[in-house]
Amino acid sequence: SARTFIETAAGRVGVSPVATPFVIAAFCATIGETDETFAWLERGYRDRDPLMVLLKAHPWFDPMRSDPRFQDLLRRINYPGAS
Repeated sequence: SARTFIETAAGRVGVSPVATPFVIAAFCATIGETDETFAWLERGYRDRDPLMVLLKAHPWFDPMRSDPRFQDLLRRINYPGAS
């Protein structure tokens, strides 16, 4: 299940190329864990996860786009057009 992946991957961040904050955030988003999604996205931003460049286009994050935290994160990443 997605929850099992999240729990396993969380313990492997920095060890496994699959266990990145962005990937874990995407799985959190798919199961509707909004606060946990943003916690992992913040870690991705802080750790400079290279996959963060996909944030604006990745459909798994569509439900979060209206959240002010999403727009704030895009702004801090310096996405063009982010306010």
